[in-house]
Amino acid sequence: MSIRYVFTPDHARHEGVRPINIYLLRVLYFLMAAFVATDAWTGILTHQGPWDPHRAVAVSVWAIYPTLGILGLLHPLRMLPIMLFMIGYKTLWLAAVAYPLWRAGELAGSPAEGMAGVFVWVWVPILAVPWGYVLRHYVMWPRKKPLS
Repeated sequence: MSIRYVFTPDHARHEGVRPINIYLLRVLYFLMAAFVATDAWTGILTHQGPWDPHRAVAVSVWAIYPTLGILGLLHPLRMLPIMLFMIGYKTLWLAAVAYPLWRAGELAGSPAEGMAGVFVWVWVPILAVPWGYVLRHYVMWPRKKPLS
């Protein structure tokens, strides 16, 4: 296998998406399952007492989306909506929560600082996602084939 293979689209299996994107997506799906799902499921299974409803929603989402991401190891393109969900909520949180705190000089030492330190790595999945594929399959209307 040469370096050229890693950057050349695999038209047959992955609809023209470069192998490097497929590899990066698989690594990200694995990391999601290994860290996010493990932490969330541990929190759910070891929780005692009543849940705060808002915290329970967050933990439930953090348990399910990376668990579903395990399917991305086998089908990285089919599970792109999970990756887009993750990119979306992290970017939104950074813009709506962390950025205003940072601008006000209040992020350092706040309860949001730890999460901001993790979420700021959202640029990695942004680089891994094959945006041309996303545009063709999730944004653009499919072209109708002419009747023969």
